[in-house]
Amino acid sequence: MNASTSLETSAASARPLAQRTRRVVDAPTRVFHWLFALSFLGAYLTADGERWRLLHVTLGYTMAGLLGFRVVYGLLGPRQARLSLLLRKLAGGPQWVRSSLSAVRNPAVGAVNWRQGQYLLMALAVVSLLALVLPLTLSGYATYNEWGGDWLEELHEFVGNTFLLVVLGHLALIAGLSWLRRKNLAMNMLSGRVEGAGPDLVQRNHGLLATLLLVAVLAFWAWEWQQAPQGLVSGASTHSIHADDDD
Repeated sequence: MNASTSLETSAASARPLAQRTRRVVDAPTRVFHWLFALSFLGAYLTADGERWRLLHVTLGYTMAGLLGFRVVYGLLGPRQARLSLLLRKLAGGPQWVRSSLSAVRNPAVGAVNWRQGQYLLMALAVVSLLALVLPLTLSGYATYNEWGGDWLEELHEFVGNTFLLVVLGHLALIAGLSWLRRKNLAMNMLSGRVEGAGPDLVQRNHGLLATLLLVAVLAFWAWEWQQAPQGLVSGASTHSIHADDDD
C-alpha cells in the first residue's frame, strides 16, 4: 500500500508542468487585457501637448473599439468570459458587507469571508474600468472636435484621472494579494494558467480569435499611421516657422 502511494507520488511529480497547471483565462481575454492596458497608458502619457495628439486620439479610439469587443465577447462568448459573472459578484456585495459587519460585531456569528471580499473588489475594479471608457472616449472625441468648450475638456481630464486611480487601485490589490498568497496573481494574464492540479476552467483557448483581435488593432494603428504623415509634417513645419518668427 505504501509502495503504491510512493509510486503515485513519484509519477505525479514527474508529470510535465503543463499537466500540473490549469487554464483559467482564455487567449482573447488576455490579448484584450494587455491591449487595453497599453492603450490607456499610451493615451495618458500623450494627453498633454499637440505633438502627440494624433497618437493620443488613436489610442482613445482603440480603447473604444476594445470595449465594444469585450461587451460582445462578454455577451456571446464562453461562460467564463461572460460579463454576467462580474455582475453576479457585484450583486453579492451588499450581502457580503452585511455579513462582514455582523461577524465583526459578533464573532460568534462566524468569520469574515475575506476571499469573497477580494473577488468583489476585483470585479468592482474591472467593471469600473469598462464603465469609464464610454465617458472617457466620448468626452475625448468632443474635445478633439472642439465641442462644448473648456468644461468638456476638464471633464475629459477628470475622467482620465479617475480611470488612472482605478487602475492604480487594481494594481495595488493584485500586488497585495500576491504578497499575501505568496504567488504572482498577475501571471495568469500572461500564460492563462495557474498552478495546481485539476481540470481546466477554460476548455478552449480560442487562439484564432485572439490573433484576429491583435491583427485588427495593429491594422487600425497602421492605417492611422498612413493617414498621419502629412498632418504631422505640416504641424512640424508650422511649429518651425513660428519658432523662426520668434527668433
